[in-house]
Amino acid sequence: MVPDTTTSPRTGRQELLTALGEIEQRVLWLSAATIDHANRVRPNPTGLKVGGHQASCASMVSIMTTLWFHELTADDRVSVKPHASPALHAVNHLLGELPAEALTTLRSFGGLQSYPSRTKDPDPVDYSTGSVGIGATAPIWGALARRYVEGRFPGAGTGRQYALLGDAELDEGACWEAVQDPMVAGLGEVVWIVDLNRQSLDRVVPALSAERLAGMFEAAGWQVLTLKYGEQLTELFSRPGGEALRTRLDTMGNPEYQRLLRCTPAELRDRLPGTGSTREPLERLVATLDDDALHSAVRNLGGHDLGALLDAYAAIDDTRPTVILAYTVKGRGLHSEGHPQNHSSLLTRDQLADLATRTGADPDDPWRPLPDGAAARLCAERAGELRRPPVERIAPPPVPTDFGRTPGGTGTTQQAFGRALLDLSRSAPEAAARVVTVSPDVSSSTNLGGWLNKVGVWSPTERVDWFADDAETILHWRENPTGQHVELGIAETNLVGLLGELGATWSRWGQPLLPIGIMYDPFVNRALEPWQFGIYAGGQSLLVGTPSGVTLAPEGGAHQSITTPSLGLEQPGCTTWEPAFAQDAEWCVLAALSLLGRPDGGSAYLRLSTRPVDQSLAAVPADPAARERRRRQAVAGAYGLRRAEGTPDVTLAAMGAMVPEALAAADRLASLGVAADVVCVTSPGLLFRATQARRGLDDAPQWVLDQAFPAERAAPLVTLLDGHPHTLAFLGTVHNTPVTPLGVTHFGQSGALDEVYRHHGIDTESVVRAALDLTHRP
Repeated sequence: MVPDTTTSPRTGRQELLTALGEIEQRVLWLSAATIDHANRVRPNPTGLKVGGHQASCASMVSIMTTLWFHELTADDRVSVKPHASPALHAVNHLLGELPAEALTTLRSFGGLQSYPSRTKDPDPVDYSTGSVGIGATAPIWGALARRYVEGRFPGAGTGRQYALLGDAELDEGACWEAVQDPMVAGLGEVVWIVDLNRQSLDRVVPALSAERLAGMFEAAGWQVLTLKYGEQLTELFSRPGGEALRTRLDTMGNPEYQRLLRCTPAELRDRLPGTGSTREPLERLVATLDDDALHSAVRNLGGHDLGALLDAYAAIDDTRPTVILAYTVKGRGLHSEGHPQNHSSLLTRDQLADLATRTGADPDDPWRPLPDGAAARLCAERAGELRRPPVERIAPPPVPTDFGRTPGGTGTTQQAFGRALLDLSRSAPEAAARVVTVSPDVSSSTNLGGWLNKVGVWSPTERVDWFADDAETILHWRENPTGQHVELGIAETNLVGLLGELGATWSRWGQPLLPIGIMYDPFVNRALEPWQFGIYAGGQSLLVGTPSGVTLAPEGGAHQSITTPSLGLEQPGCTTWEPAFAQDAEWCVLAALSLLGRPDGGSAYLRLSTRPVDQSLAAVPADPAARERRRRQAVAGAYGLRRAEGTPDVTLAAMGAMVPEALAAADRLASLGVAADVVCVTSPGLLFRATQARRGLDDAPQWVLDQAFPAERAAPLVTLLDGHPHTLAFLGTVHNTPVTPLGVTHFGQSGALDEVYRHHGIDTESVVRAALDLTHRP
């Protein structure tokens, strides 16, 4: 049970509830009318279904009304379930944040988005939602990001982080991965409100148990508040036969309850008492109710009781996360309420007119303002209280482009990454202070040890390092509020969820961070969808996948990544680099960091390897001007690593760990009288954009194509990478030359490196054969 709040600082309790009730009805009308206009009023010459979710909005209007028009502060942030997008726009319209004409643009080109979008909707949207589970968990990572920023760069303030989600959304495993992460239990500003309408897209959920859900949240350390019944039902429970009514409703299955919502009063009088011991006392109780009272009683659930919702908000314990399980009716107040297939159903014209009558709206003037009175005054008052001042954005500190030293000996690009972070802390401490690294329990195995020892691990409070005096401890786990590394549990979706929110602090609070997430490359695909959603919402981050490819020869099977190299070709807002040498890795890391925390920036993906490579093969120019030219080419996508004398017979374009094979093949080909150029590709995505720009389909710079693949040296191409060969196959279009793409197209095998390369046809022998075939040599 939750305590009662009897007064409001603004007005008396009953006056407040009356005003909220009028606003609630207007939100219900506006959300339904917005969807109706998109489907039935706006011209649709193609006849393609527009869609919308009137029922999903209806189940949320009570929760959203009490939140926005009573509970929220300007510092709070709310993630709204995707299908309640029209209800959010209705709320923003009543708060003066969205003109009436915008309500006519739902799902139109350039108009209101199908689901809430921070970057595309014109009105205030705190979190982009649309993919099940991601919107629910985003406020958790938003809370952690706010705490991190506030601890290091004060100004992010306080405020709760709310998630409004449907009960079916809890089927998504990402929700529970986030709920139980060790970092979450202390985030008292996190509040989830579950729209417990017991329906999914296709059906009534047969076995949903709020008690089971409550137990799972409680086990993770969350406060659980359950709002099951409203004031009317609660009063009926106190009457003779009331306990039988409570028992009957508590033990009733979800489908049976939903069927009651579709019954006439006469049918209700027969069905509600049931067939067991409750029937006789329930028949007597039901006989005391008129039809209207009986009709309203069966749908009088806590998630639609405005007073119960206000009481629940007042009972939130801000020392730990809270979940409010609010029982609701999907489609409440609509003719489709409770129907198992009402998910995307539309009201008929007559049903919409009836809704207008019941809500005090006008179907001929659907966007008419609220009449003067308490509700309109409350809207105006709340608009002022919730309006946020413009964010004053701080520009991120400059990131150097080159540390000025050339790695020698034998090394890996993964090692170069860890060294680059340490060099950044020495060469550009202001930029390094903005770096925050995140990993899922793989810090030591991805060469972050030196960085962690230097900057420490972030924790809301300082914790004792009990191994600080252990002489054999190399990685020092110093946890305190000033640390710059966040260690999560082994759940990649949590990592990229946090990465997206850390990457959005520049737009939320004006404080730019340079967030870097590190995970094993074979698991990047698992994390792509939530990371993509973070990019869509304006989160800018660097995702590092390492180690990668079948170059992980002993790992075998599916532990060798295949498709990740082409990510930069396919993911909007993301640049991919896969360097071959330590020097290239350093340059690419710095280039990626320079993209972060700015309105014109973007995210990046860095694919690294643990293959030791002789760094002299990079042939980094000693002359400063030539070195800078090489650096610009490397971060732009490719550079000519070796040029044959005279006109080449073939060009070998290789990427990442496979560049040594391309160089060895060029030597073999030269001994056979075949002149081969070798081009080191660092970013297939940037090269593809350059080829698109040549056709007028992009505004990317094209100069890198002229320098890496000069027209006068055009020749048949062999492309080579430790990944799917389609990644570089497009390079044949640069000069319309024949191309043979070599790469990995099937699951890996364990073995020695030369055996694995030979198995996949990416060894030196395979490159030589492909080149001879292209040049038609005997």
